[in-house]
Amino acid sequence: MRIDEEADGVSASRHHLVFAYYVTGHGFGHATRVVEVVRHLILAGHDVHVVTGAPDFVFTSEIQSPRLFIRKVLLDCGAVQADALTVDRLASLEKYSETAVVPRESILKTEVEWLTSIKADLVVSDVVPVACRAAADAGIRSVCVTNFSWDFIYAEYVMAAGSHHRTIVWQIAEDYSHCEFLIRLPGYCPMPAFRDVIDVPLVVRRLHRSRKEVRKELEIEEDVKLVILNFGGQPSGWKLKEEFLPPGWLGLLCGASESQELPPNFRKLAKDAYTPDIIAASDCMLGKIGYGTVSEALAFKLPFVFVRRDYFNEEPFLRNMLEYYQSGVEMIRRDLLTGHWRPYLERAISLKPCYEGGTNGGEVAAQVLQETAIGKNWASDKLSGARRLRDAIILGYQLQRVPGREMAIPEWYANAETELRIGSPTCQMSETDEKSSLMNSCIEDFDILHGDLQGLSDTMTFLKSLAELDSAYESEKATEKRRKRERKAAAGLFNWEEDIFVARAPGRLDVMGGIADYSGSLVLQMPIREACHVAVQRHQPSKHRLWKHALARQEAKGQSSTPVLQIVSYGSELSNRSPTFDMDLSDFMDGDHPISYEKAKIYFSQDPSQKWAAYVAGVILVLMTELGVRFEDSISLLVSSLVPEGKGVSSSASIEVATMSAIAAAHGLNISPRDLALLCQKVENHIVGAPCGVMDQMTSACGEANKLLAMVCQPAEVLGLVEIPSHVRFWGIDSGIRHSVGGADYGSVRIGAFMGRTIIKSTASTIMSKSLSNSNGMNADELEDDGLELPKAEASLDYLCNLSPHRYEDLYVKILPESILGEAFLDKYVDHSDPVTVIDPKRNYGVRAPTRHPIYENFRVTAFKALLTSVNSDYQLAALGELLYQCHYGYSACGLGSDGTDRLVQLVQEMQHSKSSKLDGGALYGAKITGGGSGGTVCVVGRNCLKSSQQIFEIQQRYKAATGYMPFIFEGSSPGAGKFGHLRIRRRTVKLN
Repeated sequence: MRIDEEADGVSASRHHLVFAYYVTGHGFGHATRVVEVVRHLILAGHDVHVVTGAPDFVFTSEIQSPRLFIRKVLLDCGAVQADALTVDRLASLEKYSETAVVPRESILKTEVEWLTSIKADLVVSDVVPVACRAAADAGIRSVCVTNFSWDFIYAEYVMAAGSHHRTIVWQIAEDYSHCEFLIRLPGYCPMPAFRDVIDVPLVVRRLHRSRKEVRKELEIEEDVKLVILNFGGQPSGWKLKEEFLPPGWLGLLCGASESQELPPNFRKLAKDAYTPDIIAASDCMLGKIGYGTVSEALAFKLPFVFVRRDYFNEEPFLRNMLEYYQSGVEMIRRDLLTGHWRPYLERAISLKPCYEGGTNGGEVAAQVLQETAIGKNWASDKLSGARRLRDAIILGYQLQRVPGREMAIPEWYANAETELRIGSPTCQMSETDEKSSLMNSCIEDFDILHGDLQGLSDTMTFLKSLAELDSAYESEKATEKRRKRERKAAAGLFNWEEDIFVARAPGRLDVMGGIADYSGSLVLQMPIREACHVAVQRHQPSKHRLWKHALARQEAKGQSSTPVLQIVSYGSELSNRSPTFDMDLSDFMDGDHPISYEKAKIYFSQDPSQKWAAYVAGVILVLMTELGVRFEDSISLLVSSLVPEGKGVSSSASIEVATMSAIAAAHGLNISPRDLALLCQKVENHIVGAPCGVMDQMTSACGEANKLLAMVCQPAEVLGLVEIPSHVRFWGIDSGIRHSVGGADYGSVRIGAFMGRTIIKSTASTIMSKSLSNSNGMNADELEDDGLELPKAEASLDYLCNLSPHRYEDLYVKILPESILGEAFLDKYVDHSDPVTVIDPKRNYGVRAPTRHPIYENFRVTAFKALLTSVNSDYQLAALGELLYQCHYGYSACGLGSDGTDRLVQLVQEMQHSKSSKLDGGALYGAKITGGGSGGTVCVVGRNCLKSSQQIFEIQQRYKAATGYMPFIFEGSSPGAGKFGHLRIRRRTVKLN
C-alpha cells in the first residue's frame, strides 16, 4: 500500500491519544526524522512520550509543547563505530547483547509497566526491536516507521563474528514480527520480518529560514561556494588543511570538537545548529550516507559527495536512490583523507538533481498513526501472533532459521530465483543457435590475434560486452537517464586501437578434501561452468586516459606521468563495494624494493569499500616480490565474474587466477599453471589475509572440464586428472548462507588442527625420549626395528594427513583435549607453526575434532578416488555417497556446519531413501558441505540420468518452500585457466558507407 497524496496537515481528532515513540540509539538521524512525525502528532492534539538516548535539544529545538515528554532510556545500540566511517562488527554485536539481550527480562517488565502507566494507545518504533514485543505483552498495538531493520544490518556482522551470535538476529526478527505493520520510508532495504507495509514519501524536516537569510546570518557572500561536511563525527586520522578546498570555497563542519583547530577556509557549526537550513543554503554536501543526509539532499536538490561506510547494509539502497536522482558523487576514502577533493566538488556542482517526489512523509505517517491508534486496521488480514511469526523470515538477510523450527515464508518477499534447467532437444537447439550468433558477433567485433574461444558461450558474451563498451563510450548513451557507474567507468578504460589481453578462470566445486587441504590431504576438485573473465591493457603513462580524481592526485603530488593501475569490477551494485579502484603503481615501492605484504594488507584495508581490490591489485605486488617483475606501463583492468560470491565455490580464487593470467599474458611472462596457482595463494594468504589452502587456486588454474583435479596439498603436488565416469554426475546446491574463509569459524578450526599437530608431535617426541632412556645406550637408528620408526616420523610430522587413522586412534586421540584456551596452549607449546593464522590468547579453540577430521578425510578421499575407477554398480555409487556423508558430519563436528547446508543434505537423504527411489532404482546417493564450510554450497553425487536432474529440481523447490530462498544450482564444468590460455584481441575498425 502506498500513501503519497498531499495533505494540509494531520486532521484534528476528537480523541485525545497517547503515543509511546521509541527511537533507536544509532546516531541522531533517527531522532531527527522522528521529530517531524512527532511534531505533526502534537499539532493534532496528542501526547507523545519519546523514549530515546539522543540529547533533548534534538527535539526541543523544533517542538516546544507540554505535550512532548522525553524519557531518557537506551534499549538498543545500533552499530558501534570506531570512527565516523568504520563499523566494528563484533563490538556492535557484543554491545547489543550487553544492552538488550542480557537485561531483556527486566527491560520487558519495566516497559510493560511503563506503557500501562502512561495508558499508551499506540507504540511506535524507529526501529527498536524490543518495543514491539513489550507492546504485545502490554496488549497494545505497535507500528514501526523506518527504512531498515536491525536484523538486516546485523546479519552480515554475524557472518564475520561467528555463528554463536546468530540468536541475536533471530530474537530481533521475532520482536519485529509482533509489529502490526511497517510504515516504510523511501530508500528502504528488504525487511522480511514485517508482513504488512505502507509506503510514505520522504520524511524531511521543514525549513525555518531562506538561503539568503542563512548566508546573511553566517556572513557568507552569495558568490562563495559552500560545502557542508556532515559525517556525524570525524573519520579516524583526519586533519583538515586549507588546500583541501578549491579557491573560493568555504567548508562548514558539523560535529567538530571544541578543541579541533581548523584552517581559515573551514568553520565549525554550533552543536545545536539547525542543519536543514544550512544544507539548503549550501552548494553541496560532503559526508557519509544515512537516511537524514540523503533525504535532505534530495528534498533541497543539493549535490551530495559521499564516502562509503563499511559494513552498513542500509547504504547501498540509499546510494542507489541518490544516484538515480542525479544527486550523488562518490569520493574514495583515500582522497577524502589526503585532501584530493577538487575534482569531486567540481563534478558535484555540475549535477542537476531531479527529485520531484513528496517530502511530507512526516505528516502522512502521523495521519496513519493517528488513525491506527483510533482503531483503524491497515493490515491485509488479521493474523494471530503465532501465524504472524510463521510469516517472518527469522534470519533476515543471509542466515537460516533456528534448527527444528518450521516456518512458511510468504511470497511478498522473493529472492532472485535460479531455476534448474533440464535439457531438452528444443532447449539445446536454441542454446546452439545462440552460441553460433555470439560467435559470429565476436568475429565481427574483434580480431582474435591469439587464442581460441573454445566454444565457451560465457567468453563470447564477455567479448560482446566489451564491444558494447566501445559504442557506449562514443555515444555516452545520452538517451539513458541512469546508467550503471561501473559501465560508465569501464567505457573509458581501454584504447580500442591497441591490443587487449583476456583470461578466464573458473570457480570450483569441492567434491572431496575441503578444509583438509591445509593439513596436507589428497583433494578432488571440479572446475565449474561459472568463471571470471579479466581484460587487461597496457598504456604508456603519458597516453593513459586517467579518471579525474586520479589525474588530480598526480597533479597534487607534482608528478609527471607515472604508471597508474585503474580497475573496474562489475557486480558492485548489489554490495557495498566501490565499482572502481585506482592507485599509482609507485605506491607498491619502498625505495628500490617492493613494499612488504603486511604493508600492502594495511594499505588495502584502509577503505573497506575498496578492500576487494586486494584480490586484483595484490597480484601485481606478488609478481614484483616473487618474480622481480617491474611494471613501467600503466594498466587498465576490467573484472567480470559469474562465479557467485559467498557460496563456497572459490569466487576469490577465480578472480586471482584470471587476473594473474591476463597480466602475465600482457607482459610476456611465462608462468606454469601450478606456479601461477601458488603465487595466487600468496595474494589471498598474505595481502587479502584469508587463511585458505591452495586447492582453490590450483583447480582454477590447472583443472580441466569434466575431470576432477587430484592433488596432494603438500604443498601442491598434482597427481593428475581423474575422469568422471559417464554414469556419475556432481551438482552443487547453494544454501543461501554466505560463506567466508576469512570468517571466525574457519580460522579457529584451522588453528585447532595446527594445535593438534603440535600436541601430537610433542607426544611422539616424549614417546621417543622414554624409549631411548630405556634402551641401554642404543641409538634411535638401532631401535627402528623395535617400533621407534613411526614415533620418530610422527615427532617431525609436517602434515596431519601423513598420520594414519589407526595410529591416531591408538596413541593420540586420548591425549588431545576437546578444546584449549589460547593462552594455555601458548604457555605450554609456544607456537602452533602456522604462518597464516594467529592464536588469540583469550579465545577457546576446539582441538580434537579439527585434528581428527583431516586425518580421516585424507583416508576418505583416497578411497573415493579408487572407487571412481571401479566397476559401475549401485554399490559404487552408494559407497561414494557414504563417503560424502561422512565428510559432511566431520565438518559439523568441527563446528563448520550450518542449518541451511544440513537441511540440503537431509533433503538428499530423504530423496535417496524414499519409496519411489527404491522402486525405480537410485538416482542421488550422497551430499556434503564444501570448501570452508559454515554455509555456502553442498556437493551432491548421483547417477547421470534425467531422474537425478528431476530430483535435484525437487530439492530446490522443497528448500524454497521451507526457507523462502531459491538455491542456485551449479551444474556442468569448464576448463581451467591453464587449459584456456589467453586471448589477444583488437577491436575491428568499423567501416562507414
